[in-house]
Amino acid sequence: MAGARAAAAASGGPSASSGNQPPQEPGLGELLEEFSRTQYRAKDCSGTGGSKVERIEKRCLELFGRDYCYSVIQNVNGDICGHYPQHIVFLEYESSEKEKDTFQSTVQVSKLQDLVNRSKTARCRGRFVCPVILFKGKHICRSATLAGWGELYGRTGYNYIFSGGADDAWADSEDITEEDCALRSSDTHLFDKVRGYDIKLLRYLSVKYICDLMVENKKVKFGMNVTSSEKVDKAQRYADFTLLSIPYPGCEFFKEYKDRDYMAEGLIFNWKQDYVDAPLSIPDFLTCSLNIDWSQYQSWDLVQQTQNYLKLLLSIINSDDDSGLLVHCISGWDRTPLFISLLRLSLWADGLIHTSLRPAEILYLTVAYDWFLFGHMLVDRLSKGEEIFFFCFNFLKHIISEEFSALKTQRRKSLPARDAGFTLEDICMLRRKDRGSTTSLGSDFSLVMESSPGAAGSFTYEAVELLPAGAQTQAAWRKSHSSSPQSVLWNRPQLSEDRLPSHQGLGEAKSSSSSSSNHSDFFRMGSSPLEVPKPRLAALSERETRLQEVRSAFLAAYSSTVGLRAAAPSPSGAIGGLLEQFVRGVGLRGTSSSTL
Repeated sequence: MAGARAAAAASGGPSASSGNQPPQEPGLGELLEEFSRTQYRAKDCSGTGGSKVERIEKRCLELFGRDYCYSVIQNVNGDICGHYPQHIVFLEYESSEKEKDTFQSTVQVSKLQDLVNRSKTARCRGRFVCPVILFKGKHICRSATLAGWGELYGRTGYNYIFSGGADDAWADSEDITEEDCALRSSDTHLFDKVRGYDIKLLRYLSVKYICDLMVENKKVKFGMNVTSSEKVDKAQRYADFTLLSIPYPGCEFFKEYKDRDYMAEGLIFNWKQDYVDAPLSIPDFLTCSLNIDWSQYQSWDLVQQTQNYLKLLLSIINSDDDSGLLVHCISGWDRTPLFISLLRLSLWADGLIHTSLRPAEILYLTVAYDWFLFGHMLVDRLSKGEEIFFFCFNFLKHIISEEFSALKTQRRKSLPARDAGFTLEDICMLRRKDRGSTTSLGSDFSLVMESSPGAAGSFTYEAVELLPAGAQTQAAWRKSHSSSPQSVLWNRPQLSEDRLPSHQGLGEAKSSSSSSSNHSDFFRMGSSPLEVPKPRLAALSERETRLQEVRSAFLAAYSSTVGLRAAAPSPSGAIGGLLEQFVRGVGLRGTSSSTL
């Protein structure tokens, strides 16, 4: 890992849009084309595809550099994690143009690199705790869930073989004691060691809150535990953290979202399925100010559930607490980027982060960094109709109101109910047998679940020797900020009155419109499924204007690149279909949702 000063982007604004489409970030089309063509892998960044990825990563660094000074965790060829960016951005503090010339790192980069290497095996697929958003000096992080014994032993064995026989390939020789050697075969000791390093990384980042989106306590495949989670750690190693279990449906559920003509309203997850055993669990002190009846979470539709979870996350990071937040699901590349992206866009819309970026630029950044470079398998999800990626940006119409604002005081009262967009109906889609994603550990192809452990043991780990980066970040933030919000630096272009022409191959469709939960619904005939919303005469709040422009830019770019075309099923999908038919045939899988 090498410290790197974030140079401000010297490039001009996006090129003028053609026709009636809203302004688009240069390269956004290329990004979506590459994204829908193949899954990003750090080790495959060579050749023509590699040059495209390099341009995408370079653009991300430029956009981060507009408002922040940062260091870079080097992950060339995926040496740390195969589905993380080659250049992982570690945001240190917000900065002005003047400060960029005198950047001084606030972290011990070599120590952080070492800690990352030591902790990565603690989590599924090596997807370690990674900070991705900086807000009020707090790190908002993402990761996969904790690895189970099967993956843990598999990875440690792999490291042993390919490190020339060194049992701990990432450990310094002085760290291996006689006691380590004597207890190496002990399950407890191995978990203590790798999860101890994971805890040290969390503490270094000043993370206190861990939000787990899994609907399971442990993920089971073919009768074997393949992942675990902090909430069922037998030794209670994570007892000092504030753990939140906020179960959210996996990517396979979004096949039903597409099959219902992209209507999330009324789409309710079936919580009675045999593999769903993780109840919602949130400490009372985090819920008292939200005015949400959490006991009714199983009756919420997809819109309500996503809205309420986002409100919860925003309230945590906007509290007076100086602690950071970790959000994770199972593999950390479907549900996790959904909420990370919504958090980034919501805070940006309030003018609280990425203050100099325009709508097209923040859209490029979150699509490229939060989704593509962190390994979301868009090509696989499209082939199965599991369109969680499209849902994320289409969902922006549901969070435009001030109730989702992180500002301490509302800038203006909520406006009267009005059109905030539309859902998609009566479109030409490829109807296929419902099946889960066998390439994702979040697939509903879970056969057996192990009950939660009852007894808890004791656990001690090494004292944290590093000065937490979070404390230094907090100090830098307090030094450079007053109590008032930052001013918004971007200029809003005027949208065209004309709507986007229908995507080739798609017939006319009637569209229903839904804003946030307190907005009215109505029907409008003749709309294109990917129509860019028209500007309205009624005065809009600043937040609503910004989010609508992001959504409009996404729909325009998505229509001209990915669209709603049907992709050919992948080989893994064909296998998954056969397996799913078997599971349903023997009565081990029921339907996964109900509708109102």
